[in-house]
Amino acid sequence: MDFNFLNQKEPQGKGKKNNKPAKWGGSVTGAILFFIFITGLYLLVSGDGKVIPEVAISDLAKSVQSGEVKNILVEGDKLTITYENDEIKTTKKEVGSALSQTLFNYGVTSEALNKTKIEIKNESGFVFWLTNILPFLLPIAFILVFFWYLSRQVKGAGMQAFTFGQSKARITDPNDKNNRVTFKDVAGCKEAKEELKEIVDFLKSPKKFLDIGARIPKGVMLTGAPGTGKTLLARAVAGEASVPFFHLSGSEFVEMFVGVGASRVRDLFKMAKKAAPAIIFVDEIDAIGRTRGGGFGGGNDEREQTLNQILVEMDGFEPNDKVIVMAATNRPDVLDPALVRPGRFDRKVILDLPDRADREEILKIHAVKKPLAEDINLKLIAERTPGFSGADLYSLMNEGAILAARENRKKVFQFDLIRAIEKVMLGPERKSHLLSKKEKEITAYHEAGHAIVASVLPHADPVHKVSIIARGNAGGYTLKLPLEERRLQSKKEFIDDIAMSLGGYVAEKMIFGDITTGPSSDLQVASNLARAMVTRWGMSDLIGPIALTDSPGRLQYGEMPEKEFSETVSTKVDSEVSRIINDGLQSAEKVLTEHKKAFTAIAKKLIEVETLEQEDYEKILTAHGIELKKKDVVAPAEVVV
Repeated sequence: MDFNFLNQKEPQGKGKKNNKPAKWGGSVTGAILFFIFITGLYLLVSGDGKVIPEVAISDLAKSVQSGEVKNILVEGDKLTITYENDEIKTTKKEVGSALSQTLFNYGVTSEALNKTKIEIKNESGFVFWLTNILPFLLPIAFILVFFWYLSRQVKGAGMQAFTFGQSKARITDPNDKNNRVTFKDVAGCKEAKEELKEIVDFLKSPKKFLDIGARIPKGVMLTGAPGTGKTLLARAVAGEASVPFFHLSGSEFVEMFVGVGASRVRDLFKMAKKAAPAIIFVDEIDAIGRTRGGGFGGGNDEREQTLNQILVEMDGFEPNDKVIVMAATNRPDVLDPALVRPGRFDRKVILDLPDRADREEILKIHAVKKPLAEDINLKLIAERTPGFSGADLYSLMNEGAILAARENRKKVFQFDLIRAIEKVMLGPERKSHLLSKKEKEITAYHEAGHAIVASVLPHADPVHKVSIIARGNAGGYTLKLPLEERRLQSKKEFIDDIAMSLGGYVAEKMIFGDITTGPSSDLQVASNLARAMVTRWGMSDLIGPIALTDSPGRLQYGEMPEKEFSETVSTKVDSEVSRIINDGLQSAEKVLTEHKKAFTAIAKKLIEVETLEQEDYEKILTAHGIELKKKDVVAPAEVVV
C-alpha cells in the first residue's frame, strides 16, 4: 500500500536544451570577425614600434670622421648606424659599391674608419627570401583561408542535405569476437531458438533449401514483453550464422523531410544485399509499421511512405538474395496487416516471460563474471522472482553486486540477492523516511490486515514476508508466494486477491475508525481487477461471457474510442464491479474479525521489529491456531504494498 502521509511534490521536469543548428549567416559573421581580428593582429605585430630617423650619407661620413659613430650594420644597401650616445639612425649607400670606398670618397680618413666597427650581414638564403616575401604572402594567405572557411560552411550545409537519405544502420561485423553473441549467451526461449535455428541453417547453407524448392521466410517478427530478449536473440542469430548484422530502430527512418525515410530504407537494403548473406534487424518496428489510413498527413505522411518502401523492398526479394529481415515489437496488435502477411514478416516468434527453470539459467549467465559466495542458491532466487524478464534478472544480479561492493565485500552473498529482489521490485529502502509513532502503528495494522486475509482465505497465495520499511513509493509491503507457478488464474483466486488487497483498508477502518491515504493503490488494483473480471474474462453472472473492452491499439491517429456497448450495459458493469468490491470488503472484514487476536499480534510484532520473515510470521499464525498452507513447490512472488 502506498502511504503518502507527507505532502510530496512532483519532481519538476528539467528543461530541455534547444539545440538549434547554427545558421549560415551566423557562420559568415563569425568568419568576417575572425578575419578582421587576424588582420589587426598581423598589422600590430608586423608594424614598427617606433620610427627610426634617416640621415644622409654625407652626414654619416662627417660623424665617422669626428668619431661619433660606434657601430655600422650593413644589410645590402641599408645601413643601420649606432652612435656613441646609443642613438640609432639609418641611411642607404650606393648599390654595388663598398661602404669603405663610399666613405673614403666623402673624405673619411683611414684612421677614423679604423676606429669605427663595421658589421656586414649577408642577406641571402631562405630567411632572406622569406623576410622579403612574407609581408606579401600573409595577407593573401589570410584571404584564401577566409574564403576556404566560407566555402566549407556552404559545402557542409549542402552535404548534410545529401546525407539525409543514407541509412544510419549500425553494422556488427561477424569477425568481431568482442560483440559476437550466440545462442549459448541466451538462456531460456527454447521454442524461439528452435524456430530461429532454421534461419541460421539457411544463412549457412541455403543450397539444401533451394534444391528442394523450399523458401526460407523473408521476415521474422519477434514479439514479447519488454526485456524478454528480442534484440539479444536477433544478435544471436547473426552470431550463430557468422553474417553481418545491420541494426537500427524504427524511429531512425523518419525525418522532418518527406521521402527521407523511404530513401533510407532503399539504402539499407542496398547495403545488406551487397553484404549478403546478412541480417537486417529493425527494433521497435511499430514506430513506422502502424496500420495505415488514418494519419494526419494522409497519403503523403512520411511514416506511411517509409512503410510502403519497406513493403516493396521485402516483396521484391529473390529466393537467392540471402538477406533475412528481423524485427521486434511489443505491440504486434497495431502493425499493418500488409506488413505481417505471408511473404513479408510471415514467421512470428513469441517470447514469453521466463519460467522458473529459465530464470535459473538466465541468472547463471549473468553470474559468470561475479565472485559468488558459497551460500548462493540461484534456484531459490529463481523461485522468488516470478514475472521477472531477462532484463530484470540482469538488474537483480547487478544490484546484488553493487550492494556487496558498497559494503566493501569481495564476494556476493545470498543476502545481497534477496535484498536486490526487493530493490528491483519496489525500489531502494527509504531509511530517511521516518514515520511518527501514529503513522508507524497505522502502517503496521494495514500490512497485518493484508497478511492475515491472504493467509486465511483458501485461494490466496501464502505470505512470504511482511515489512513496514518504506521502499520506493510504498510505506510498507506484503510479499506473497504462490504454491506453484501458473499461467491461468481462476475466478475464486481473483475474488480472494481482491479481498486480500482490501485487507489494509478494512484493518484501518476497524482499528482506528478512520481511513488514510494509504489504501489508494490497493483500491486501484482491486477496482481494475474487478472491472477486468466483468468486461474481459466473462466472470460475471449478470453480464455473462461477453468481452466489452475497447481495442485502443487498433485506433487510427485522430480517432476517438467508441463504446461497443450501450449505457444500460455500462450501468450493469458498474453495478457488478461495485458488488465484487463489496463482497471483497465483507470477506476481508469477516477474516479480520474472526482472527483479531492473530491480526493484532502480527501488527504489534511489526511495530517492534519492522520486518517479519516467513518463519517468524508462520510461528505467530500457528500460535493462534491458523492452519498453514502446504507448499509442494515454492514459486513466483507477488507484492502488495
